[in-house]
Amino acid sequence: MGNNALNVNGDTVNGGTAGIHITTHGSDWYWAVTAVMFISTFVFWGLAFTRPRSHRIFHYITAGITLVASIAYFTMGSNLGFTPIHVEFMRSNPKVAGSYREIFYVRYIDWFITTPLLLLDLLLTAGLPWPTILYTILMDWIMVVCGLVGALVVSSYKWAYFVFGCVAFFFVAYNVGWVARKHAQALGSDVHRTFLICGVWTLSLWCLYPIAWGLCEGGNVISPDSEAVFYGILDLMAKPVFGALLIWGHRNIDQERLGLYIRDYDEVPPTRGGYGEKHNVGNGATNNGAANGTGVTTGVNYDTTGANYDNTAGSGAAITGSTYPNTAPALGNERV
Repeated sequence: MGNNALNVNGDTVNGGTAGIHITTHGSDWYWAVTAVMFISTFVFWGLAFTRPRSHRIFHYITAGITLVASIAYFTMGSNLGFTPIHVEFMRSNPKVAGSYREIFYVRYIDWFITTPLLLLDLLLTAGLPWPTILYTILMDWIMVVCGLVGALVVSSYKWAYFVFGCVAFFFVAYNVGWVARKHAQALGSDVHRTFLICGVWTLSLWCLYPIAWGLCEGGNVISPDSEAVFYGILDLMAKPVFGALLIWGHRNIDQERLGLYIRDYDEVPPTRGGYGEKHNVGNGATNNGAANGTGVTTGVNYDTTGANYDNTAGSGAAITGSTYPNTAPALGNERV
């Protein structure tokens, strides 16, 4: 049974017909990308179950990226999710000859959801502060929305939106390539290496998207089938391949080093009040009751997740002393 999508779903939408549209070849390619995205989703889900629930955040984010992309490519392969838009540049090439070009707005819905998730993968890896992450995602949304509006505008004003989108992209690239890289470098060589590989990979690919936009939605230079291949290859590299690189890089990285403390329902929540310092007091008796024996060492250990009391009794001379850091909480019930 052949691909019948173009016969079932024609090129006319809301009374307009796209004369410049995908053929069966383009539809077949979209279906192929759909399959890769869908299989990648299950692979990332499967890998997530090899980790504790509290350590699956990068697996879930990455699987969400490919899942959304698979739905978008299914839509485009079915010749849905588009609208005919009058082209600014009329071409003599028969592959792009015509007045109305098929513009897949579903592609931008995909990017509006998945590109922030891609950035979240990268910026959480770098341990970037949340305000910077959120503002970078805002700039990313501006970039995607400007691309969509520009694609739907008929007049030459579309190029103004193209410029706005490029400016927003430069801001995103700066935060990923400079600010986040500095943060990742401070977290250790393994984190820095993983971030550098995935970050350079992503920024290199994202630099090609404006070129694709100019040749497709903007300039009507290449056919919709070629557009499908161009964007499809970029998305395959930027999503499943990126995800594989990221998950592989995180295999030996403890996410708590990145500032991600996620508690499962069956774990005891940490108590606040400690700063990672240790306080030792020796007085011949424990805090929680008397101890038998000569010479008792009582230790009070403070760490970043709460106060842990370690009372040990033994023979020998008592150790008396205390260390109070400037930031440690006040101690009560100790007798010195």
